Amino acid sequence: MRYPIPPFTQETALQKVKAAEDAWNSRDPEKVASAYSDDSDWRNRDQFFIGRSAITAFLQNKWEAELHYQLMKELWSYTDNRISVRFEYEWQNSTTGQWFRTHGNEHWEFDEKGYMRRRDMSANDVAIDPSQRRIGIRKN
Repeated sequence: MRYPIPPFTQETALQKVKAAEDAWNSRDPEKVASAYSDDSDWRNRDQFFIGRSAITAFLQNKWEAELHYQLMKELWSYTDNRISVRFEYEWQNSTTGQWFRTHGNEHWEFDEKGYMRRRDMSANDVAIDPSQRRIGIRKN
């Protein structure tokens, strides 16, 4: 079981969002992937893939390209087994050094054991100056 489990309340939906935010901010692909079902179905912008191993590979590539990644998630809405979030994250391009802030939305669907079985994500990147960073700055 991956607590909290559906059906969600305001409190448990907020707990799920905070747990996801903390896991993603760890930048540990295995830790993040462990929250998803074995056959989790993902759309990440224009990429589609299924399963924990694909999620892990995606995240490893992501964090090689997106340095100093720092994320903020906000609960948008929830139902029995679904949660929608708004998010922002900041990162530095590993090739160009340019900083970005990414704005987006995610829709999550959970199985009865509390694992995310579906993730649908849309986002846009905005180039920023390092002085415009506003999400918790951490040392790398």
